[in-house]
Amino acid sequence: MKHATLADWLGWQETLHPKAIDLGLERLARTLARLNWRRPSCPVITIAGTNGKGSTVAMLARILAEQGYRTATFTSPHLLKYNERICIAEQPVSDASLMAAFERIDTARENETLTFFEFNTLAALLIFETAHPDAVILEVGMGGRLDAVNLVDADVAIITSIALDHCEWLGNDIETIGREKAGVLRANRPAIYGDRQMPNSIGNIASSIAAPLFRLGHDFDWVGGSQGWTWRGLGNGHGDLPAPALQGEIQFNNAAAVIAALTVLGDRLPVTREAIERGLLTVALDGRFQHVPNARNSAQWVVDVAHNPAAAQTLAAQLASTPVSGRTIAVCSILADKDVEGIATALKGRIDEWIVCGLESPRALSPPALAARLRAVGAPIAHEAHDVVDACGVAERIAREGDRVIVFGSFLTVAAAIEYLNAAN
Repeated sequence: MKHATLADWLGWQETLHPKAIDLGLERLARTLARLNWRRPSCPVITIAGTNGKGSTVAMLARILAEQGYRTATFTSPHLLKYNERICIAEQPVSDASLMAAFERIDTARENETLTFFEFNTLAALLIFETAHPDAVILEVGMGGRLDAVNLVDADVAIITSIALDHCEWLGNDIETIGREKAGVLRANRPAIYGDRQMPNSIGNIASSIAAPLFRLGHDFDWVGGSQGWTWRGLGNGHGDLPAPALQGEIQFNNAAAVIAALTVLGDRLPVTREAIERGLLTVALDGRFQHVPNARNSAQWVVDVAHNPAAAQTLAAQLASTPVSGRTIAVCSILADKDVEGIATALKGRIDEWIVCGLESPRALSPPALAARLRAVGAPIAHEAHDVVDACGVAERIAREGDRVIVFGSFLTVAAAIEYLNAAN
C-alpha cells in the first residue's frame, strides 16, 4: 500500500494493529526474514533503562561524532517531528527515506499486522543497512526482552537505571522490571549498569549467560561535579573532565556509563580524551531541563519530559539546585497510566502553584481528574486548563519576573509547550 505523505503513512500505521502496544518479537522476525535484512557489521550499542536513555544516546553519539565516526541512532518517542527518531550522523532522515522504508516493510509483512513502533523499528534497521555507519545506537522503547529493538544482538548493552514505570506491561516491582530490561544482555558480551542501585535480577541474568557486567560504583565510578570531575575504572581513568552540557547531577551517571561503554569498545571504536571532552561540552537534547525563552513573559521558562516518580525526583533536585527569587509554577499534564501521586510526592515543596491541563491522547487524564489526584497528595492546584496551550497562557498571565514556569509530565506536554514558546519568539 502506498501513501502520498509521511503523515498519511503514520496515520495508517496507528490503525493497522489491534493493539497500540503488543510486546513480542515474532512478527518482526518474520518480516525481517522476508526483507533479507542483515545485522550491521559495525558495533551495535543497545540502551535500556527507565530514565536517562535519551541523554545516554545523545552523549554517546556526540562523543563518537567528535572522534569522526558516522553514527546511526534510533530513539523514541520524538518531540516535534517523527524523523527525529532515526538519525544518520546526528541528522534526522528525510520523509522520502522513511516512506521508501515503509513501502518495503508493507510489502514484506504480507498478512502480518505490525504496531506503530514495530514499523518505526524496522524502518530504522532498513535505513541503517544502507547508511554504512561506524556505530549503531539503539534505544529500547519499553522494557527490553520483548522490545522490537531486541531483535538486534548488541555488542555492548547499557542499562541506565531501573524504576517503576510501564508497570502494566513490565511488572509491579523493581526485580521483575530489571529482569525484563536485562533481556537486552547477550552471552559473553559486556553490559554496563549506570546507577548505584541495581536489582539482583540483572546480576543474576548477566551471570547466567556469562555477560561481563560493569557497574557504576563497583567497576567504574565518578567523583567531582560541575567544576570538573574524574572518571575511573576498567583499568583506565580520565581526570578534570568538563561537566556534561546536559543539566543535572544524574547526567554524571549517564556520562560515566557512556565512558565505560566506550572503554570496553576501545579495540573497535577507539576514542581520545579530546573527543570525550568535546562531546560532553557540546551535547544537546531537547526536553531535558531545557530553558526556552518566552518573548511574551519575563519569567524563566523550563521544559522537562519527566513522567514517572524517579524522573520527578531528578527534576526536584534540579529545581532545588537552581533556585529562583520568586515562585515556581508548574504547567503539567500526565497520562492516565502514570503514577501521578508518586510524581507529585517527589516534587512536594518544589512547586508553589500547579496549572493542570489535558492532552490530545486517548491515554490522557482529563484536567479535573488530574487535579483531583494531585490535590489528594497535597499539591496546590491554582488552575485547570483545557490543553497545554491554554495552560501556558494562564502561566503567562500569572508569572512575573523572578518566577519560574516548569512545563512537564510527558513528551506530548513538552512538545506542545516548545511549539507554543517557539511561536512567541
